[in-house]
Amino acid sequence: MTDTRRRVKVYTLNEDRQWDDRGTGHVSSGYVERLKGMSLLVRAESDGSILLESKINPNTAYQKQQDTLIVWSEAENYDLALSFQEKAGCDEIWEKICQVQGKDPSVDITQELVDESEEERFDDMSSPGLELPPCELGRLEELAELVASSLPSPLRREKLALAVENEGYIRKLLELFRQCEDLENADGLHHLYEIVKGIFLLNRTALFEVMFSEECIMDVIGCLEHDPVLGAAPRRHRDFLTKTARFKEVIPIGDPELRAKIHQTYRVQYIQDMVLPTPSVFEENMLSTLHSFIFFNKVEIVGMLQDDEKFLTDLFAQLTDEATDDDKRYELVNFLKEFCAFSQTLQPQNREAFFKTLSNMGILPALEVVLGMDDVQVRGAATDIFSYLVEYNPSMVREFVMQESQQNDDDILLINLIIEHMICDTDPELGGAVQLMGLLRTLVDPENMLATANKTEKTEFLSFFYKHCMHILSAPLLANTTDDKLSKGESINPLCLLALILELLTFCVEHHTYHIKNYIINKDVLRRVLVLTASQHAFLALCALRFMRRIIGLKDEFYNRYIIRNFLFEPVVKAFLNNGARYNLMNSAIIEMFEYVRVEDVKSLTAHIVENYWKALEDVNYVQTFKGLKLRYEQQRERQDNPKLDSMRSILRNHRFRRDARTLDDDEEMWFNADEDELEDGEAVVPPSDNKTTKTSGGAGENEDLMDPISKFMERKKCKLQGKNA
Repeated sequence: MTDTRRRVKVYTLNEDRQWDDRGTGHVSSGYVERLKGMSLLVRAESDGSILLESKINPNTAYQKQQDTLIVWSEAENYDLALSFQEKAGCDEIWEKICQVQGKDPSVDITQELVDESEEERFDDMSSPGLELPPCELGRLEELAELVASSLPSPLRREKLALAVENEGYIRKLLELFRQCEDLENADGLHHLYEIVKGIFLLNRTALFEVMFSEECIMDVIGCLEHDPVLGAAPRRHRDFLTKTARFKEVIPIGDPELRAKIHQTYRVQYIQDMVLPTPSVFEENMLSTLHSFIFFNKVEIVGMLQDDEKFLTDLFAQLTDEATDDDKRYELVNFLKEFCAFSQTLQPQNREAFFKTLSNMGILPALEVVLGMDDVQVRGAATDIFSYLVEYNPSMVREFVMQESQQNDDDILLINLIIEHMICDTDPELGGAVQLMGLLRTLVDPENMLATANKTEKTEFLSFFYKHCMHILSAPLLANTTDDKLSKGESINPLCLLALILELLTFCVEHHTYHIKNYIINKDVLRRVLVLTASQHAFLALCALRFMRRIIGLKDEFYNRYIIRNFLFEPVVKAFLNNGARYNLMNSAIIEMFEYVRVEDVKSLTAHIVENYWKALEDVNYVQTFKGLKLRYEQQRERQDNPKLDSMRSILRNHRFRRDARTLDDDEEMWFNADEDELEDGEAVVPPSDNKTTKTSGGAGENEDLMDPISKFMERKKCKLQGKNA
């Protein structure tokens, strides 16, 4: 049977001062030859791989917290934690650590965290301990000064923490707090504020467990209301927690321990976020234990709720029950949202299992019901829950909507409900629409789709999406561009929605293949999109140009023929001419599009542009783009009229024709590289006109005719190169 005493989770502290779960395994201690010392070793329970191998350094400060945690730092900004399933296992490993370091296992910290001067260390070590003054009203000022003077020194902080813990000082201080409030003793309350704030900065779990207990936590908050900076106007945090912030038990929680843990976590989080003053950089490092306390409380709450099958069954039964009134459903969906938010503390594999459990209990059908409600706040909470599901397991959502399509009409599919909420968002800021667009983009992103030997999620889902959903997504675009004209009354909100739709369609062009190509060509989507280039709103016209630019960037001849056949450069040229001489984003975007066609030598588009729009563009002289296009076009025509010239260019540029089989030396390589550079600049290599080139007879004479201009060209390049080197 597995030894649960040694079962642990390994955590590391990230740059945002949040704990990342590195996995679950079993811990042991022993001598490791590679590390040359006694070490902690954690092997993953799933596959036996090593999660942690850490030498027990004699100078490392280890801390034991909450009876089941051991925390330490291995290097600067690299903190580690072991969270034990059982207290006995934590005590056993703690004794091993203390044995290696020669420390007393009864203390909760093995070393001091920073070095101090030898004189200060000697003075502190020579003193037997810190003696606290009697806990009396008349000694509060003295105690406040003692706490303040101890904080800069880790040794004195440790001694102060031990003294406060061993003498049960916190409860005595809170009794004085109640007396000061009854007597309206402002000075005493101000001293108590400084004392309690200082106790927080001692960063000790044993003290937090007393302060955050049910009988003490509200008085602790009361002490922190009386900041001397506020004078006679203390904050009313207790009033808020007792009168405004009401705990709603939407589903009865049968476990009193779980209920108490939820209350405690909410209040401690409130203390961290709202009550404690914003810490300095120095103080932030002294509150790491408070962050850890909240983090591990959340992990415990999620685990306890997830294991309570009756609770989850009741939750989803009420969510999907038609008899549940709207207010009750609103409370249920908000609870579920908080539940999902807490799940972020789980490690990835457990988090995926968590959402799989929610899926099996019917969270997606429940969200369909909630998203169909009229209440904007309820829909917003449901959208947040949906975002958690999409973020952590988009394949699960895709599988659900494909199965759903076999039984329901397109209009009531969950994914189409999401699309409709996006395109019908009336919020001027479009916050909901932007969020939903991001979720849709994740769902249609092939990068996170699974592919197996028997089943390809990408093919199945994209076929489903273009058959059942794309017509709903593109409906506003097609409705606003009928008769090749933009609908009148261009209010800003629907135009911003069109921009969002275009952004998603542009994403599809970049990441999908024949699905989006067939849709664009069959529905003539690009023509409709280019109608928007005539909009008076530059952002919308630029979105349309970006869409066309992505299509051209694919260099797909199917797209190119579609553009040519329908003369789809015409609205682009019109927009360019209507923009006039203004040097703005519109001007730059259009020029860049034509420049891309020129540089990439997209022959079909080059010919189409010059043959149809050259007269409109020939007077544009402030850039050389259009003249360069004309030159490209003329070179193409010249090659068509003179196939021999085209053959020679191919030899020069691609085959590196030479008279013998020897390898190219450095000089020849430089000649050819220079030749390529000049060709890229648009210069054509034209053989000198002489009588030899007019011969049409075959045989050796023709080969000599071909080699003559090549030889002259090479000599010319050699002369240029020698001139530069000279």
